[in-house]
Amino acid sequence: MDLDKPPAQPPCPEGCLAVAIRVPVRIVVLVLVVPVRLVWDALTVAGRFVARTVLRPLGRALRWLGRALFVWPLVALWRWVVVPAGKALGWLGNVLVVVPASWLYRYALTPLGHGLARGARVTGAALRWLYARVLAPVGRGIAWLLKGAGLLLAAAGTGVCAVVARLGRYLLVVPARWLYAWVLAPVGRALAWLVTAVVTGTGAVLYWTARVLLVLPALALWRRVLVPVGRVLAVVARETGAALGHAWRIAGRISRAVGRVLGTLVRWILVEPVRWVYRTVLTPVGHALRDHVLRPAAGAARVVGRTVRQALATARDTVRQARADLRRTLLGGPRPPAAVDRREPGGRAARTLGRSTTALTKD
Repeated sequence: MDLDKPPAQPPCPEGCLAVAIRVPVRIVVLVLVVPVRLVWDALTVAGRFVARTVLRPLGRALRWLGRALFVWPLVALWRWVVVPAGKALGWLGNVLVVVPASWLYRYALTPLGHGLARGARVTGAALRWLYARVLAPVGRGIAWLLKGAGLLLAAAGTGVCAVVARLGRYLLVVPARWLYAWVLAPVGRALAWLVTAVVTGTGAVLYWTARVLLVLPALALWRRVLVPVGRVLAVVARETGAALGHAWRIAGRISRAVGRVLGTLVRWILVEPVRWVYRTVLTPVGHALRDHVLRPAAGAARVVGRTVRQALATARDTVRQARADLRRTLLGGPRPPAAVDRREPGGRAARTLGRSTTALTKD
């Protein structure tokens, strides 16, 4: 077994036309494609930004608005109007249509149908008896009479037909056969041969005329003009397509590099200064404002609020006490509660905390 790697096949040599077309076409296409790729990448970035910041929130808002305007009203209409109305209509249909129809079928149509079926059975039995006892014998007799008449007519017709057939044979068939064999057939063969010869000659003349005037010039045009031009156009189209792909990839790399440069410039010109200002200026100022202004103001506001709540509670208690005093002055004090008999023994018979006996066990 040969373990050596077989030599690689040499690439197919390219024609000088492809080599001559490739470099200028790639240069021209690269010059034309780079601006298009830059514009395309810029539009792509802008489209993604617009979709992320505008279209998605707008779509969510439109979806919520559509639900609020269409879905939820339709669901409520279906749940609270259509379904109860359908149940009510179903109950009315059952009461007004199904129950009367079932009653009519059970107590009117079913007995009527049974009666009609019994009458139909009686009528069928009568008709079968009439057919078997009356119509069948009469029909058999008529058939026997017609059969005898048919036999007589068949015998007479057979003789007449034999005479007519013999006369037709010798008066029509034999002369017509002789006329076809000795007159019409030779004349038809001669006419067919003549027509075939004329058509064949005319077809040959037309064939060679069309070949000389149309086919040979068209074939020469195809071989000498269209095929070479098509090959050149195919080479140009192939090289143009390859150049477009190559230029598009190179333009993508150029666009990526330009984007990185622009991103770096934007970062160092805008983002980093803004971040430095935020970290070194705004953050300390915000912390100082929070520690020295906002928190003391919030503490003071809490103390003021607590004082106001206490003052309001005191005023509320004072108003309530004044209202109670005014009611007591005008209407009198509340009545003392009535004594309730709890059925407990009084005096020495009751149990006390210092003794261990009760009213039941002291004796």
